[in-house]
Amino acid sequence: QVQLVESGGGLVQAGGSLRLSCAASGISFSRNRVGWYRQAPGKERDWVATIFSNGITTYAGSVKGRFTISRDNAKNTVYLQMNSLNVEDTAVYYCHLGNTWGQGTQVTVSS
Repeated sequence: QVQLVESGGGLVQAGGSLRLSCAASGISFSRNRVGWYRQAPGKERDWVATIFSNGITTYAGSVKGRFTISRDNAKNTVYLQMNSLNVEDTAVYYCHLGNTWGQGTQVTVSS
């Protein structure tokens, strides 16, 4: 059974950085497309970034240049490095692969 577990969220001041992690069990990240999504209070879940099996990455316009998605095949973990955070980045961040979602990790950016 595939399981995804996110970690690394927290409270940070505007302009700060956080690195989120998504660890997988039951499946290999290196052979699959993995995405990060986020959901702010009262809003729909939005796509943030994707890393493909061949290592190509894509980003939503709102985070491009500030966020970086990467993968450690040995640890079977995908990361989301988030820099220059602003209050609009406040949300629960989710890892996604196929039909599986993680439980989410809260990111709160204070002004």
